[in-house]
Amino acid sequence: MGVFSAMNVAATGMTAQQLRMDIIAENIANASTTRTEDGTAYRRKIPVFYEKDTTAFDHILNGYLSHYQPNGVKVPQIVEDPSQLKMVYEPDNPDADENGYVLYPNVDTVTEMTNLIDSSRAYEASATAFNAAKAMASKGLELFG
Repeated sequence: MGVFSAMNVAATGMTAQQLRMDIIAENIANASTTRTEDGTAYRRKIPVFYEKDTTAFDHILNGYLSHYQPNGVKVPQIVEDPSQLKMVYEPDNPDADENGYVLYPNVDTVTEMTNLIDSSRAYEASATAFNAAKAMASKGLELFG
C-alpha cells in the first residue's frame, strides 16, 4: 500500500466518521420529536459503512490481484432504526392517541453519547494515520531533495 493510498483510506474514514457524528447530533436533537413532517414520531437514524469499490471475492480467490489494496470507506445509505418507539401515557399531549399514549422516538441519549465518543475516537485515529502518512511522504521527499 502506497502513502497516498494510506492518506485516501484515512481521509475517507474521517469523512465517514464526520457524517456519523452529524447523524448522532440529529438523533439527539430529535430525541423528543413526537411529530415529523409525515405526522409520525422521529425514528433514530444509523449510517451504514461499506468498503469503497470492493473487488469480488472470486477474483481474489483466483489470483487476479497481486496484492490487496484497501480502498477506504463509503456510506451508501442511512437507515432508520427498526426498534420500537417508546409509548408514554400523556393524555394531555396533543399528539396522544385515543388511549392517551404518545409515541416518542427510539433515541436513547446515553447510547447516542457513547456512539459519539466512539466516532470521535475513530476520527482521531484516522487523523493520526493521515498525519503519519503525510510525515512519511514529507520525509521521503527530503531524502531525494
